[in-house]
Amino acid sequence: QVQLVESGGGLVQAGGSLRLSCAASGRTFSSYAMGWFRQAPGKEREFVAAINWSGGNTYYADSVKGRFTISRDNAKNTVYLQMNSLKPEDTAVYYCAGRRAVVVRTTVSDYDYWGRGTQVTVSS
Repeated sequence: QVQLVESGGGLVQAGGSLRLSCAASGRTFSSYAMGWFRQAPGKEREFVAAINWSGGNTYYADSVKGRFTISRDNAKNTVYLQMNSLKPEDTAVYYCAGRRAVVVRTTVSDYDYWGRGTQVTVSS
């Protein structure tokens, strides 16, 4: 069993930056693909970014490409999401997710473990 705990959310002005962290328990973290998803009020949960087990492959939603960067530190059992040039439409609860496989996927149903989420609010 893997537990995921997100941190780093908050309120920021448009154009600002935040870095989200996701701390994972369990000795098998380094073999999992990891992802970030987000859910705005009244909308479905959507893919943001994902990273494979080694950190060598990353994937991004078109809406965040060039602004967000996903990374991981397997020694610390932590995955990060650096968010720059934030926009009001980035406002959502951000969830960290883990997949019991080394290959990355971008759909909600492909992930086995989820954190409780952290709120990100971008003011205009």
